[in-house]
Amino acid sequence: MHRVGYLLPEGFQVMGLGTQAVFEMANLVADRPFYGVESYALGSAARASTGLTLQARPLTARSRADTWLVAGVLAPLSTPMAPALSRLLGKIAGTARRVAGLCTGAFVLADAGLLDGRRATTHWHWAEALQRHHPRVQVEADRIYIADGPVWTSAGMTAELDLALALVEKDLGADLARSVAHRLVMHQRRSGGQSQHSEMLKLAPKSDRIQQALEHARRNLAQPLSVEDLAEAASLSPRQFSRVFTAETGQSPAKAVEGLRLEAARLMVESSRHPLEVVARETGFRDRRHLREAFLRGFGLPPQAVRREARDGAAA
Repeated sequence: MHRVGYLLPEGFQVMGLGTQAVFEMANLVADRPFYGVESYALGSAARASTGLTLQARPLTARSRADTWLVAGVLAPLSTPMAPALSRLLGKIAGTARRVAGLCTGAFVLADAGLLDGRRATTHWHWAEALQRHHPRVQVEADRIYIADGPVWTSAGMTAELDLALALVEKDLGADLARSVAHRLVMHQRRSGGQSQHSEMLKLAPKSDRIQQALEHARRNLAQPLSVEDLAEAASLSPRQFSRVFTAETGQSPAKAVEGLRLEAARLMVESSRHPLEVVARETGFRDRRHLREAFLRGFGLPPQAVRREARDGAAA
């Protein structure tokens, strides 16, 4: 049985425990108890940021797990985690197959020296602080999760589920991981290289009409999507639509649509083997050259380099 140990600092975020559902469902889909999950703390219990108290096994230098998952806290700088937790993690990590920091749990890994010289991520709000306090860590602030050898780190909240699913895929294969995601009503497992930021969230329209136009655009990226098309979806005149759209999102309709196309194209490039001509066609770019130009503007890298980075990360 593959033992999964959760390290719970005082004030841990309960969301981190939600990833246990991924391992529970993997056992159900596999029709065998592949994963055994236990929680550990410095004492016999740990108190969550919500006030919930959870019973746990006392963490010692003799504690063993195949995978250690370290939960994060709300404010790792104002309420730093106990140094003893990092010291013990540093001692037991070498006996594990892998170690992962969930959200700000990356600070515990960094304190233990496990991230020195490695790529890592955390919640975007704390990425700069992680880099400042641990300059030997190569922090990549805009990633869902990163696997650098046996050390994994994730962004916050839902990204923790993506990391857990990636672990399951590594252990039990892509087909079983997809079944787990389906059982958990997750649309898909996002690739680790995907941005923490969504174009739809960035635009943040205030009215239902502009939201409807954006949803229409996202569903029909392969179509031309003129201002007239979007205005019709919003039940507004083209002139009124352009004015309201820019006022609510801070962008022109054309720029917003390109952002949605670029986000969709990056996901296809990272998570599929489709030729770039197909990616361009499916996401509304004129051709492969147009796609390349958009990637260079948006990411500073051509599509081939983005795909290579994603594959290298998966292989690692």
